[in-house]
Amino acid sequence: MQLNFPTYPFKLKDADGKRYIWDTIRKKWYVLQAEEWVRQHLIHYLIEDLGYPKGLISVEKLVTVNHQRRRYDLAVANKEGGFILLAECKAPTEKISQATFNQIAAYNIDLKVPYLLVTNGLQHFFCKIDFKTNNFEFLKGVPKWGEVKD
Repeated sequence: MQLNFPTYPFKLKDADGKRYIWDTIRKKWYVLQAEEWVRQHLIHYLIEDLGYPKGLISVEKLVTVNHQRRRYDLAVANKEGGFILLAECKAPTEKISQATFNQIAAYNIDLKVPYLLVTNGLQHFFCKIDFKTNNFEFLKGVPKWGEVKD
């Protein structure tokens, strides 16, 4: 499916009647499901188009939110190791809803990440959180790596 991202030369393979995609962050093959297609586009977009360091991106890691174990889709750390961007990826067929924003906001209660990104590959919503004023501002796009401010 064509997404609202540039086209990238993904590594794909077929095995056991399934299609797989190589994840350059986790260094492993994953079944190519719709959400994974979106996540891989986002990874390549951050690295290849916006200059985010590959070594500072983590994918599908466990976090504790409200005393429950959850798994975020993608996070980017700063050079000191604190998260600066948190992303929630959905399948292109899934509409971005208030529930999607609630999900990433719930993760961010404990994580306190200043930039949040929600995408289904077709629509992208990006906002900056101001924890001092408890406000947020939607931005037109994801800033390049050198423009990201903690």
